[in-house]
Amino acid sequence: MRLIVGLGNFPEKYALTRHNFGFLALEALSKKYNFTPFKLESKFKAQLSYGEIKGEKTILCKPQTLMNLSGEAVGPIMKFYKIPLESLVVLTDDLDQDFGATRLRVKGSDGGQRGLRHITKVLGSAEYLRLKFGIKNEFRARFNAADFVLGKFTAEEQAALGAVIAEGLEKLIRFDRFS
Repeated sequence: MRLIVGLGNFPEKYALTRHNFGFLALEALSKKYNFTPFKLESKFKAQLSYGEIKGEKTILCKPQTLMNLSGEAVGPIMKFYKIPLESLVVLTDDLDQDFGATRLRVKGSDGGQRGLRHITKVLGSAEYLRLKFGIKNEFRARFNAADFVLGKFTAEEQAALGAVIAEGLEKLIRFDRFS
């Protein structure tokens, strides 16, 4: 069994903000593979969706915690379903990459992303797959990090979101460790 976690902020006012790239990518993945509708499972502090990708049972997870406490959802789900670390994938925004860039990493630092930091702390390891979507643009220097990540995508970025997400997800699905 595999767990794919999209990082984001759950109140509706954050729906189209840069920090919600993980939720947006998860929604696209859910539609592409015909998963069940997301449903709040309060014991896991998350909205979950179930289906299969490449013949493997897969859970999609949108934590309903603060972004900085995402491990509160991820840890209990992994323990309950006995999901090994190598079967975890986290989809997230990346402030250090330009908008449109995607990066697949098997392990590494959290890069300042506090949701990743908390998941790593709860799991006791950073050796899990993550797909990072770049959000940096020409306006980044004008804002502090918190204001920038919670800002809405520009009109040009919104127009490109579908293609950027599709490219990143294709990279993930083709990855040999994902088979």
